[in-house]
Amino acid sequence: MTTASPPLSGFANHFSSEAVAGALPLGRNSPQRPAFGLYAEQLSGSAFTAPRASNRHTWLYRRQPSVVTGAHSPYPQDQWCSGAADCGAGMAVPPDPLRWQPFGLPPQAVLVDFVDGLATVCANGDPEAQVGITLLVYTANAAMQRRALVDSDGELLIVPQLGRLVVTTELGVLQAAPGQIVLIPRGLVFKVDLPDGASRGYVCENHGSAFSLPELGPIGANGLANPRDFIAPAAAFETGAGAYEILCRSGGKLWRRAQAHSPFDVVAWHGNLCPFVYDTAHFMAIGSISFDHPDPSIFTVLTSASDTPGTANCDFVIFPPRWLVMEDSFRPPWFHRNVMAEFMGLVHGQYDAKPGGFSPGGASLHNPMVAHGPDAQAFAKASAASQAPHKLDHTLAFMFESRYRLHPSAWAMQSEHLDSAYSQCWQGLADHFNPAPTS
Repeated sequence: MTTASPPLSGFANHFSSEAVAGALPLGRNSPQRPAFGLYAEQLSGSAFTAPRASNRHTWLYRRQPSVVTGAHSPYPQDQWCSGAADCGAGMAVPPDPLRWQPFGLPPQAVLVDFVDGLATVCANGDPEAQVGITLLVYTANAAMQRRALVDSDGELLIVPQLGRLVVTTELGVLQAAPGQIVLIPRGLVFKVDLPDGASRGYVCENHGSAFSLPELGPIGANGLANPRDFIAPAAAFETGAGAYEILCRSGGKLWRRAQAHSPFDVVAWHGNLCPFVYDTAHFMAIGSISFDHPDPSIFTVLTSASDTPGTANCDFVIFPPRWLVMEDSFRPPWFHRNVMAEFMGLVHGQYDAKPGGFSPGGASLHNPMVAHGPDAQAFAKASAASQAPHKLDHTLAFMFESRYRLHPSAWAMQSEHLDSAYSQCWQGLADHFNPAPTS
């Protein structure tokens, strides 16, 4: 591949990059004859008439336009369902807390790439109505090589847990290790290579409004995720000849088509619809420096708005290393019931509310109004712990939170990794009520 220096980092700003000097037209988007015999093509991630602040689009200058391709045929991938109706069809799941132990990796003798290794854990909404999310895990051990994926149903937020990813996109190449995330816009073609071999992680397929940075309100100008830390790729294009298989997610189904050339043939581009990589180590955590445990919303990295202000289609929240200094306070997350559905995963380390049983590569699901909180072990430890300043270190958990109930898939409910004894972790919370005698 030919590469250029990366553009300035940012989020929802305008970017430009060219792999060959002079390939990017100046002063106009679609000249009659683009340089070097290239074709101009626009990728729109919003309606043409969307407000300027939320209008997302990118101009691509490529060797062949995307229309040069073959017809589609169905591609069987039964583990990837989307939307409440598809994933929850015919299956009544009680409102119990759910937890899965780390999802298993493919056997070495069976080659599984990123697409074939995707499996839906739970989903809500409807990709056709452009609302809700589908939450998946991937377990893979093979590069995609001469095949690529494009998701027309939503953008993809990828959270590696085991093994690095090299993500080749139409706009360039991104690399992400555990602790980093990758955001792929809806409609952008990409493929995934696995430089460390067997890999595992989580994916949010967001069918609703595009992820953006949350407003900071009283926090002020600085804090949480900074725009400059979202890194866009430099323009790059493949020079090798050969056919590609393109897998397309559309209408909650997977389709395949063949084309004689690489889809990664963009020589230059400019716009604000592009993939990003973000290192969660750059997240500036905000917390209490007096007393009480603040709401987890202070750890929001990205948010997808719904039609109800302040109630997200999806929030992506992380629990990174941080200092706990609150006085006379129960410091771990408290016992609670929530109108939002909460799906959690653990990248590495230990989650402070679940010192045992919740392991890296696993997941938990607490649907609206399902009670949850610290297990008996965490409660006992925190209730007796010194209130000296303490740092939670070597840990990274995350949460996808949604206003809509999440429907577990049949694959997830039948998985050998489903923890049937999860609710037992609270059975040691006895009744200690002991009113003081009245005078």
